[in-house]
Amino acid sequence: MQEIRWGIIGCGDVTEVKSGPAFNKVANSKLVAVMRRDANKAKDYAERHQVPKWYNNADDLINDPGINAIYIATPPLQHEEYTAAALKAGKPVYVEKPMAMDAGGAERMQKLSEQTGVMLAVAHYRREQPFFRKIKELIENGAIGEIRFANLQLLQPFHSKMITRTPDNWRVNPAVSGGGLFHDLAPHQLDLMIHFFGKVIKSGGMSLNQARYYNADDIVIGSLLFENKVLFNGLWAFNVPAAEARDHCEIVGAEGKITFAVFNQDKVVLSVKGQKEEFSFDKLAHLQQPMIEKVVQYFLGKAENPCPAADGVQVMSLIDSFTGK
Repeated sequence: MQEIRWGIIGCGDVTEVKSGPAFNKVANSKLVAVMRRDANKAKDYAERHQVPKWYNNADDLINDPGINAIYIATPPLQHEEYTAAALKAGKPVYVEKPMAMDAGGAERMQKLSEQTGVMLAVAHYRREQPFFRKIKELIENGAIGEIRFANLQLLQPFHSKMITRTPDNWRVNPAVSGGGLFHDLAPHQLDLMIHFFGKVIKSGGMSLNQARYYNADDIVIGSLLFENKVLFNGLWAFNVPAAEARDHCEIVGAEGKITFAVFNQDKVVLSVKGQKEEFSFDKLAHLQQPMIEKVVQYFLGKAENPCPAADGVQVMSLIDSFTGK
C-alpha cells in the first residue's frame, strides 16, 4: 500500500474533532468513507467533513474496494463484531478503546488478527501525545530515580463536563459499554501505566454502584504490581460533590516525583530534591492525530505497532480484575 484509504464505522461525537479530521491531515492517509446506521446522520457527517462516500451498513463499507483500512469508533458492543468482519476481509483495523466489552472479546480479536495476519491497533492514543511522551522520557531517563509507586485519582460529580453525554447515555449502559464511566475513561489511564511500567503480574480491586444514578458501578478501586516491582493504586469515583472533583496522578521514585492530570492536561511537574520544573504543551487540535500518524506508518509497513492488540487485552484484563468480571 502506498496510501491508507480509511473507512470509519461509527461516525459519532468522538470522530467530529478528536479523530475524524486527522485522517486527512496525516501524510499518505485519506478518509474515503464513513458509516452510521442512521443514514441521515451518515450523509450529514460526510457532507460536513467533505468525505466522498457514506454508508448505513457496515458490511458495505468494509467491502468497498476503495477502502484498505478500517477505523471502528462505535460503542464497545460492536467492536468485536466489526473488527472480525474487517480482519476477515483482509483490512487492517484501528479500534477505539475500550478494545472490547471484556477481556475475552479482546483476546478473540487479537487471536483473529494473528490467524489472518491482518494488522490490528488499539486507539490508546494518549501514549503518542507530546504531554505523555515527556512523562515516559523523564521516567526512562531516570529523572526521579528508580520508580517506587504510582497513585491515581479520578473523582467526578454525576454531571461532570469531562464526560460526553449522548441522548441514549450508552456510556453508563453495561449492555452497550461493558460497564460504566470507569470503562469509558480508565482504559486511557491503565494503558499509560502499562506504557510507562511494562507488564503487570498481579492485579485486583472492587467496584460498587453507590449513588444508583444508573445501572453501572460508579466507584472502583484497583491495585497493580508490575514485573519491575512498581506498585500502582487507583481510585475512580463518579459520584462525588463538584467541589471534590480531581484528576491527579503522581509517580514517585527514589529521588523525586512526577505529577500530572490525565484528562485536564495543564502541565507536567517534576519535583526533585525540593526543586520543581514544569513542562507545558500546546493543545492539540485533534487529540488522536499523533497516534493516527503512527498507525498509518505501521499499516504502511514503515513502523512498529504503536499500540498492539496485546496491550489492549491487558487493559481489558485489568478492568475485569477490578470489577469482578
